Amino acid sequence: MARIPTKDEILAWISDNPTQTSKRDIAKAFGIKGAERIDLKRLLRELEAEGHLQKRAKTYRDPDKLPPVSMLEVSGITPDGDVLARALEWQGEGEPPRILFIAKKGDPGLAKGDRILCRMTEETGEDYDYTARLIRRIGQNARTILGIYRKGHEGGRITPIDKGADKEWIVPAGAEDGAKDGELVEAQQVGPKGRLGLPKARIVARLGDPSAARAVSLIAIHQHGIPDEFPDAVIEEADAMKPAGLTGREDLRHLPLVTIDPHDARDHDDAVYAHADDNPKNPGGFVIWVAIADVAHYVTPGSALDAEARRRGNSSYFPDRVVPMLPDRLSGDLCSLHEGVPRAVLATRMVIDAEGKKLSHSFVRGLMKSHASLNYQEVQRAQDGEPNDKTAPLIETVIAPLYGAYHALRRARADRQPLDLDLPERKIVLNDAGEVESVRFAERLDAHRLIEEMMVLANVAAAEELERLKRPLLYRVHEEPSPEKMEALREVAQASGFTLAKGQVLKTRHLNSLLTQASGGEFAELINMSTLRSMTQAYYHPQNFGHFGLALSHYAHFTSPIRRYSDLIVHRALITGHGWGEDGLSPDDIDQLEATATHISQTERRSMEAERDTTDRYLAAFLAERVGDEMPGKIAGIQRFGAFVRLDETGADGLIPISTIGNEYFRFEEREQALIGECSGLTLTIGQPVLVRLAEAIPVTGGLMFQLLEVAGEPVRTVSREKGRGGVRRKPGRADKQAAKVRKKVRRSRR
Repeated sequence: MARIPTKDEILAWISDNPTQTSKRDIAKAFGIKGAERIDLKRLLRELEAEGHLQKRAKTYRDPDKLPPVSMLEVSGITPDGDVLARALEWQGEGEPPRILFIAKKGDPGLAKGDRILCRMTEETGEDYDYTARLIRRIGQNARTILGIYRKGHEGGRITPIDKGADKEWIVPAGAEDGAKDGELVEAQQVGPKGRLGLPKARIVARLGDPSAARAVSLIAIHQHGIPDEFPDAVIEEADAMKPAGLTGREDLRHLPLVTIDPHDARDHDDAVYAHADDNPKNPGGFVIWVAIADVAHYVTPGSALDAEARRRGNSSYFPDRVVPMLPDRLSGDLCSLHEGVPRAVLATRMVIDAEGKKLSHSFVRGLMKSHASLNYQEVQRAQDGEPNDKTAPLIETVIAPLYGAYHALRRARADRQPLDLDLPERKIVLNDAGEVESVRFAERLDAHRLIEEMMVLANVAAAEELERLKRPLLYRVHEEPSPEKMEALREVAQASGFTLAKGQVLKTRHLNSLLTQASGGEFAELINMSTLRSMTQAYYHPQNFGHFGLALSHYAHFTSPIRRYSDLIVHRALITGHGWGEDGLSPDDIDQLEATATHISQTERRSMEAERDTTDRYLAAFLAERVGDEMPGKIAGIQRFGAFVRLDETGADGLIPISTIGNEYFRFEEREQALIGECSGLTLTIGQPVLVRLAEAIPVTGGLMFQLLEVAGEPVRTVSREKGRGGVRRKPGRADKQAAKVRKKVRRSRR
């Protein structure tokens, strides 16, 4: 007969074996059988009554410990980029355990409020109690909901502003927070989300009139969780700052450095100057100076300013506002290189030869004074022979040498052959009331390219300098496309009558050759868009994996520390490497370098998504009064449910639902990126010119719906599908033959 264990022995077993806590497991562990199980059951009930154990389904566990598999809710992301979670099943006494979520490769991105099922590991000697690894994401119940509130008899409903949202949310009586009918509100789900019926929510913030012009960017800011208010401690630190002096700096005030920015620029963080190299060994060469605001002097490691800048990661730009990384006292004043005002900078002096190849570089921490704040248009006009009063005195001494150096850099660029996509940028122009006045494609001048080439050269110099100094840094990484994406691009190219080299190490010059083949033809947009989609997304990392798109082996961001935290890290590394002060890269900066890289890569994507959503909403508002108008465009994407069209005039994107194109069955060919009508033979593929009618424009979501009228100049004739179950009749076993026929048709239509 087996000995019945003591209560302490049972508790010790459960603590040591958290995955084997059922009554059967405990009985097996102590060799208890038959009638002895009655005594074990009595002991377990006593332990439960005394609070030492908690019964969970058919298992027992220590109530002051989490089960090995627990449901958690993401509670927030620290300034260091760590994801914290709270246990939804915590029943113990005292403070709930601190949980650190550790992501593994392939895990989805998580946001505050996400519910996740995780495998738990208890930790000791750390500032957290458990680490959690994802099993699966349960839901997003606590996520913020942005939408329009509609008042009802008891409570009301919220219509989400997300394009993809297909359900309303019920607001129970008492959860309205005083919201008025038609207001834009922020809410959170309450109660469990059932399989049937609408989810319930409570309003946590009222954001005002959604139709107001200035609400457009505000919606995106809230929707994407972009911090838009500075904590008091951050403002206090910024307001206490004083301009940097000359102590410990090289005096660069004699150099005629100038800033060249958009006419509506909100900050000026880079200045340039060039002159012919007087070294007889470098005929036709130039010396280029690039000076960048010394943000590191003001934003020091461990400060409130630093924590907030890291949390934001970057500035976010919208047509009507900027959500800056730094308070205006810094971004618009002390760190902005205003004309005629001494400003602290980190500057690089670079020597290039007549072909634009960099021969040498050096860095200094200095004090400069901008000789002029110029915009791109006036600089270009001055170079083209139409100077104004401001640029006329600068033509010979500043503007002409800058263009001379630029032309040399262009020769080096042509030899290097970075990826040369032709994708015009849209610019939304607002009137004083914040309403869309016009939508146009931003002009590209040599003045723009001049600054870009000099910034690229300075970024290369910074990366090379820190490697020479053997200092840690954050690289700007852009890896080459995957073989699978290249094969897909190759198929599109071949179907369009072009060739893309195969069987060799992929270089950007191979892609540029493809783009040149398509340039000016009917497939130009198709090839440009397909090439863009084959690219990987750039990111930050402390290891150097090169920059494929720029065809550069060493690249870091150095030139915009006012609006990018990555550049601030590079500045600090240079300060430490050269021994320029105590405000360089701290031990904590170095320890957190990889976490910082991940975090700011995420904040960059967050800003891009918010900026894109804002543009979509502005465009929908601009086009809302033109519902019913016919508009030319090109097919920009194909999915099972329809075709996406980009309008020629505004660049706005909208959907032609497949259900609106006749009544026939359309077959989706993913590899060919085509929809084929099985009765009419109508073929829709990326890049085709189309004529559409604007059927719907919804400013609050940014959604546009089109009706297809013409494809490649031919009217669309709708065809009814054959009668019979499932639409078009098909013979068994025709799938392979039909797929081959479709691919042949698509290739023929593209030639």
